[in-house]
Formats: sequence, C-alpha cells, structure tokens
Amino acid sequence: MINTELSNIAEIVLNQRKFFQTSKTKDVDFRIEQLKTLKQAVIEHKQSIIQALQADLHKPEFEIYMTEFSIIKEVDYAIKHLKTWIKPKKAAVSWEFFSYFAQIYAEPLGVVLIIGPWNYPFNLIISPLVGAIAAGNCTIIKPSELAPHTSHVLAEIIAKYFDPAYIAVLEGGVETSQELLAEKFDHIFFTGGTAVGKIIMAAAAKHLTPVTLELGGKSPCIVDTDINLEHTIRRITWGKFLNAGQTCIAPDYLLVDKKIKKDLVDGLQECLKEFYGEQPDNSPDYARIINQKHFDRLVSFLKDGAIIIGAETKPSELYIAPTLIDNVSLVDPIMQEEIFGPLLPIIEYTNIAEAIALINSRPKPLALYLFSQNKNLQKRVLQETSSGGVCINDTLMQFGASSLPFGGVGDSGIGSYHGKASFDIFSHDKSVLQNSFWLDLKWRYAPYKGKLPLIKKFLG
Repeated sequence: MINTELSNIAEIVLNQRKFFQTSKTKDVDFRIEQLKTLKQAVIEHKQSIIQALQADLHKPEFEIYMTEFSIIKEVDYAIKHLKTWIKPKKAAVSWEFFSYFAQIYAEPLGVVLIIGPWNYPFNLIISPLVGAIAAGNCTIIKPSELAPHTSHVLAEIIAKYFDPAYIAVLEGGVETSQELLAEKFDHIFFTGGTAVGKIIMAAAAKHLTPVTLELGGKSPCIVDTDINLEHTIRRITWGKFLNAGQTCIAPDYLLVDKKIKKDLVDGLQECLKEFYGEQPDNSPDYARIINQKHFDRLVSFLKDGAIIIGAETKPSELYIAPTLIDNVSLVDPIMQEEIFGPLLPIIEYTNIAEAIALINSRPKPLALYLFSQNKNLQKRVLQETSSGGVCINDTLMQFGASSLPFGGVGDSGIGSYHGKASFDIFSHDKSVLQNSFWLDLKWRYAPYKGKLPLIKKFLG
C-alpha cells in the first residue's frame, strides 16, 4: 500500500511517465494480461472486499455482488473485444485524395488519474480502471476517504498485483487530492458531486488536461397511467432504496399522473414492507448512510412536505428508514439539491406537458426514468427532454449494459464510459494520412501563375 505521507506524488507521476515511455503498455498482449490479473485479484479478494463494503456502508452481500462485483463482466467484455478495438480503422477519403490512404489509430493518452466516490467505492474505481488498462495507460487511483475500509483494501490489492510505476493507489483526504490535481495528467476521470466536479475541471484547465466527470443531479421518474402497476412499483422501490438511496442514478423524485397516484402510493408502501419488513432497521437487506454529515443533511429534508411512510432515524446507526414524502414544494430544500438518500418525494401532474416543463426548468439530470407503454408518450419524452441517459419501464439497469455509453450532460457530467466507451475516453484517435510516390501532380506547388482559375473551379 502506498501512503502519500511516505511517498512523493510528483515522483510517482514521474515514475509512471518513465514506465509509459517504455511502450510496454502499448502491447495488446500486455494489456490483456493485466486485465486478467485485475479480474483474478477481484476474485481472490472477494471476502475482504465484502467486509470492507459492509464496514463502510452496511451493504447487504447480495447488493455487493449485484452492484460491486458486476465489474467482472466489464473486464470480460474488454478482454473479448480489445483486439478489435485497437485495430486501426480505415477512413474514407474524397476523390481528390485518390492517391492517399487514411486510417485512425487509437493510442493511449499516457498517465491518467481516477478519483473515485464513496457510494460504490469499489465498482466506480475498477470500472474506469478497466478502460485505462485496455487503452494502454498508466494509472494513479485516488479512492474516497469517506469509505476508508474499501480504500485500504483497494490499495492493498493493487499494490499486491501491480507495479506502482504502472498502477498506484494513493490514499488520503482533500490534501492528497489537491496535491494530485497540482500535477499534470493526460486525463482525469472523476465520479462524484457537481460542486467537486467544478473544482476538478478548474484544476485540470491549468494543464489543459481533458476530463471525464461522472456527476449526478435530480433524476426524475415519470409514471404514466399506461403501465403494469405491480412491476412499476417493485422496480421503483428497488431502484430508489438500493444502497439506502445512495446511488447517483437513483430516482430522485416521482412525477406521477394524478389519476394513478393513490394506487401507486399505496403500492409503494406495501412494497417497502415486503422488501424490508415492518421495521427496516432490523432488515439485513437495508444499507446505512455513509457518515454523520450526510445523515444530518438528509434528516433536515424530513421537515419538507408530508411524510407518507418512514422518517424514523437512528443516529447511532446512521439509519434512516425508507421514506415517501407528499406535498413537497418545488422551492423546498429537498427539491433544490440531489437527495442521495432513502427519501422519495412524490409530485403529481395532470398533463405530461407539466412534467416535461418541470424537468426542463432544472439542470439536466444524469438519468431520466419513464414508466409507460404509450409509444407516443415515450417518443415525446425522449424528444422534449435532455438527460445523460434514459431508462424506460425500469430503473438503474441502464448502468449495467456494457454496450451503452454511460455519462451525463450539462450539470450531470462530461463524457461517458463502459465497454468500448471506456476504451475511447482513455485513448486518442490519431489520424494518419499516407500518400504514395507513384504520382505527384504539380498543381498545388509554386509558382502559382495561371493556376488560380483551376483552384477556383476545383474548390467551387
């Protein structure tokens, strides 16, 4: 494990640059071998990872396998497709370039920085790391200090399997992040909140470093009348209260057609009892809030609106019950920032235009959910709203599809990753144009006398 108090950050970055310059990481067989090593490292340390996640977030083991170890599939996907991804792509040229041959080469950027969040502190580090390895980069990882047990386990695993000149984990708090951001990287990948994302982007701008920012926002969930009510209720309940609502793409608030609101609310209450029992604090399947600061922030939201069910808290356990809230005002604090917890405001609408207008009056969210079988309504919502991604008739599942780029837009982020998109963000598309020697027309060379009419005609 690398401790930043004992190691010089600038020296670590320099050592990685030296290693990158050996071109070893550019070899496709080396990349595949490292991806296999990463997969093996995760498999061999599952138990210690589980224990760390349970210590940090009280995560149920089932949720750990579903949301944290799903990364293994991402590794497999990269291994399967990498040789195709790295092949130079032929590019078409127009007829006037008849003697030329054009290709696009995907080349690694160099030394990249990955800064991870605390809510899925394992998956959201390893997932972008897969792309960095596949693209042929050296990587420095900064885990979240708010999930210290997972941070320590990550540091131990990476140090055990990888040379720090290739992949290094640097633990620490804000000071460590500040020291890292003072260095020049070839790409910075950050997952977290919008406020910190702005700090990351400002620091990166000093070095003209490109960034990928996976942020968040208030992801709306529209519920139409043309649905399977039972399926809708289960999928919303699962997506909202997984990891105690601490998911960047969790439904942040519901926009429900007035005609179906009562049935939906009644069903959500029953579903919460089905999932977590009459006393969710005793459920082995319900997580806890990450720390006191976030707990206090969420408790303050309980003053807004009218509680339908939930709102019980246990400060000593950082427990907040799954909570449904009615009659919230759009100016209430709970509707002014991303909730990131197990509180679900429910807002009714009478016309879909109202729901769309509300969504469009706010910063663009990372995700938008729509429950409706109405094809025309689906088309309208897709056309008239903007969000990082959309999931229709389900929640969260869009994150798990390796074939779909995942990312935000506007305030919810910059860039996307997963699958081929992860390879792309850590690569530079280098354009290569090659001419032959078999012909050399002199029309473009000086002297230009008498050639102007020709070039005018040629260029229209």
